[in-house]
Amino acid sequence: MIKRILIPVIQFLVGGLFIFSGLVKMNDPVGFSFKLEEYFSEPVLNIPFLEPLALPLAIVLVIVEVLLGADLLMGIKRRWTMVLLTGMIGFFTFLTFWSAYFNQVTDCGCFGDAIPLTPWESFYKDVVLSVLIALLWWGEKSQINFLPKVAARFLAPVILLVCIGFTYHVMNHLPVKDFRPYAVGESIIEGMKPAEELGLEPPQYEVIYTMEQEDGTRTEITSEQYIDEKWWEKKEWVMLSELSKTIKISEGYEPPVHDFSLMSDYGDMTDSILALDEVWLLVAYNVEKTHAQGWEKVVPKLAQLSQNNIPHVVLSASMPEELQALGMPIETPFAFTDETTLKTMVRSNPGWVVLQRGRVTAKYHYNDTPN
Repeated sequence: MIKRILIPVIQFLVGGLFIFSGLVKMNDPVGFSFKLEEYFSEPVLNIPFLEPLALPLAIVLVIVEVLLGADLLMGIKRRWTMVLLTGMIGFFTFLTFWSAYFNQVTDCGCFGDAIPLTPWESFYKDVVLSVLIALLWWGEKSQINFLPKVAARFLAPVILLVCIGFTYHVMNHLPVKDFRPYAVGESIIEGMKPAEELGLEPPQYEVIYTMEQEDGTRTEITSEQYIDEKWWEKKEWVMLSELSKTIKISEGYEPPVHDFSLMSDYGDMTDSILALDEVWLLVAYNVEKTHAQGWEKVVPKLAQLSQNNIPHVVLSASMPEELQALGMPIETPFAFTDETTLKTMVRSNPGWVVLQRGRVTAKYHYNDTPN
């Protein structure tokens, strides 16, 4: 009796969560691919050969995640669905544990930018899901079909086609819903204000030092202990500065806009750009990963802006000479900007961000470059 009530409820929760999680990431597969690149990088899992595959893997994972959630609810290929669900939650649990334990990827991207989770929150969420899926195995025969079999067989390929079509759309345009601090309507100036200026409590951090004796004995102490206990006077101990780490000891307000700094040959031009009544920013975070056909669509716009005396700047983490090789006019204003910041600003490489006195008023994929 308990199984007949409990298992369908768990089935609905697990299936619904997989669908929701997949759809949120499907809205921004490029952003999810950036997160996978972090995991694959040398400082984290040290499998850099997978980095070029991050985007296709991201696309496949988000579509499969939605399909598995839907199949679980509709009762399609139940055994295979359960096997794949178990494999996927095992994969995500491993990633979130690694992220939390080693504190290397601060946001797993489980729900994209819609619901940011700390590494440990992400891990605990996956542990709970793992338990629920284990219960589904236990009560496999008590699972139900939330739709008639005829409707499920018709709906399954429709869901697949919709997922492919939606993914294709956001890849060739921009996310349907932008959850980032550079979304249309958001003020970069307001987003940069620190907690103190807003009268809020900032997060608190603490430095942990690793100390070692000649016999190899090690111990960790806080920066407060280092000062209060005068560890610099303990000659038998040596600080291993390369093992020192900073940890967050209390949450607080952190400005959503980080590292927004525009540097040109004339110095920092951030404030002057944010003060303009209107300025068009062409964002191209990395020349090696840019799309050549994209440049063919944005270069005419650069010429048009110049001809109409509309302020515009190309922002990139690459050098202007590399961009000029793609067709950027030599006289185009250029500013060097942090690559991560540029990736956050617009999911198009290149892509447009239009500002009016520091507020985002429009964003365009290169395919949607206005005439």
